[in-house]
Amino acid sequence: MLDVPHTTTIEVNEVPTAFDLRKEAEAAGITETLHQLEQELIGLKPVKQRVRQIASLLLIERIRQRAGLVSSAPTLHMSFTGNPGTGKTTVALRMAKILHGLGFVRRGQVISVTRDDLVGQYIGHTAPKTKEILKKAMGGVLFIDEAYYLHRPDNERDYGQEAIEILLQVMENQREDLVVILAGYGERMTSFFASNPGFRSRIAHHIEFPDYSEAELLYIAELMLRERGYRFSAAARESFERYIVLRRTQPFFSNARSVRNAVDRIRLRQADRLVSDLDRMLEIADLETIDPSDVLASRVFSGGAGSEQATGSKCP
Repeated sequence: MLDVPHTTTIEVNEVPTAFDLRKEAEAAGITETLHQLEQELIGLKPVKQRVRQIASLLLIERIRQRAGLVSSAPTLHMSFTGNPGTGKTTVALRMAKILHGLGFVRRGQVISVTRDDLVGQYIGHTAPKTKEILKKAMGGVLFIDEAYYLHRPDNERDYGQEAIEILLQVMENQREDLVVILAGYGERMTSFFASNPGFRSRIAHHIEFPDYSEAELLYIAELMLRERGYRFSAAARESFERYIVLRRTQPFFSNARSVRNAVDRIRLRQADRLVSDLDRMLEIADLETIDPSDVLASRVFSGGAGSEQATGSKCP
């Protein structure tokens, strides 16, 4: 009896000849993430357009890889420039979700840091601090706010350059496992890149975040109040429109962040006004309605906002 040789069947994964873009985008979570971004941020059309473009590029790149076409790992490090309160951190969070959904990072986390988290105050302190942050952020996104503070050329004893050199090395050698987003004011970031060309050469995407218009800031305030179960009376709405016009011209204005703080102060004043008369019977409308006096009591109307510190907890 002849022996029949044993044959092994090898399964070969066939490369798809066509891809359903809608299904691919939904499977990667891109559709949901872009919808969330649209809902979370008012306006900022140029920013949203750039995010969609980057998401589209990464989606096509991933499909090209699966199709067996020539593909190269894209450089994903980014720069977000703009004034405070324009949504840079929110966009970084959504970008991390897109990168994770498409498999460009292992984790969808964002580690947000400033100079103090990276730079030490004495010799030998900076390298361990920077490396520890990088270790924590690896596999995700490292968001460095006010990145220009890393470089202080006027201080010969500053250790920021050591952190910069470590960051540049990791951004180049481990770019497939870490995405770095540098953020800050536009003019300062331009100077920072000019002084540190190594950063500029590693940044693939520069996104500028414009200030909100007065109409957008008003809408943001109304949306915040609505989410908390409040609403402006017609007169209070007009008062807040005046508030925005004045506040934008005063120091330390930070767009949506300033509006959020203003809304919190308005609610505080409304509560104080209601409780000032304990013999009063409160109706639902009283609890919901913001009156003009709740807005006009702000120091903004007397020019007092400029005395506040930029990083202080007080808000006019």
